[in-house]
Amino acid sequence: MSRPAARSAFARFAAATSHVAGRPAAFSIAVLVVLAWAVTGPLFGFSDTWQLVINTGTTIVTFLMVFLIQSTQNRDAAAVQIKLDELIHAVRGAQDALLDSEELDDEALDRMHARYVALAERARAAGGDVPGPDPALAAPPRRQRGRRERRRTR
Repeated sequence: MSRPAARSAFARFAAATSHVAGRPAAFSIAVLVVLAWAVTGPLFGFSDTWQLVINTGTTIVTFLMVFLIQSTQNRDAAAVQIKLDELIHAVRGAQDALLDSEELDDEALDRMHARYVALAERARAAGGDVPGPDPALAAPPRRQRGRRERRRTR
């Protein structure tokens, strides 16, 4: 299999920033910045400039993060769609008309959705409960580790 093409510098930056921004440490830093700003309020007499600092800073950060996060979400959504298309293509009996269905207009998607809702209602009416996973496809049970093994892995 050939090596995938390298992502652009922006794609790498957007993915890394989105990853870091979603961590608890990033939230903690944001809280500390707001607390530091609030504590300095009396020093600056709660002036208009003091208020403008937090308003400008949060506006800029929010504006930039919207584009970075949207870029990351677009990339993730496209990858998921490709994987779903491959599953539809690979499964015998699957409806190949569903391939690339995310490109259809809203009316066509609504018609497809209504069709599958009707199929689900008929299946429930005919068989009662929705079937669970096939036990033949289940992963083998995980072996329980003893107390001594648990200590070694910590």
